[in-house]
Amino acid sequence: MSLLSILHFPDPRLKKIAAPVTAIDDSIRRLASDMAETMYEAPGIGLAATQVDVHKQVIVIDVSETRDQLWTLINPEILESEGVQVGEEGCLSVPGIYDKVERAASVRVRYLDLDGQEQTQTVDGLLAVCVQHEIDHLRGRVFVEHLSQLKQTRIKNRLAKQARITA
Repeated sequence: MSLLSILHFPDPRLKKIAAPVTAIDDSIRRLASDMAETMYEAPGIGLAATQVDVHKQVIVIDVSETRDQLWTLINPEILESEGVQVGEEGCLSVPGIYDKVERAASVRVRYLDLDGQEQTQTVDGLLAVCVQHEIDHLRGRVFVEHLSQLKQTRIKNRLAKQARITA
């Protein structure tokens, strides 16, 4: 296992749309394992392959307090969504930035597991937010794009300033 580099907004590679995984082999399992290690080290609760510059439909999630309930979704697709929840979101690709985003309160998602088996699960609360957030990444969308243009500009400027300070 190895740590992967996480792309930071507004890197144009975050806009790439991820391709479906056509075969779940050792390279996909290794990618998922490396993504999980990267997510835990960051630390975060979700990571999409797009964020590590691999444009395949793979996401890893673990919202547990004990960080021992890793969930890998390959080619995830939201089948249904219900309700509305507004919560503060952050993102490993937008470090230090948090803002309120409106999402569905509950989603039913279909995906392949690491054994290539099709699964369907209904999730709500934080897990539903995380699924929607990570699927957005696979579609080339970062959570700040749910915010106003003014907020997006302020975030870009703040991140550019932080990059200059740490450079």
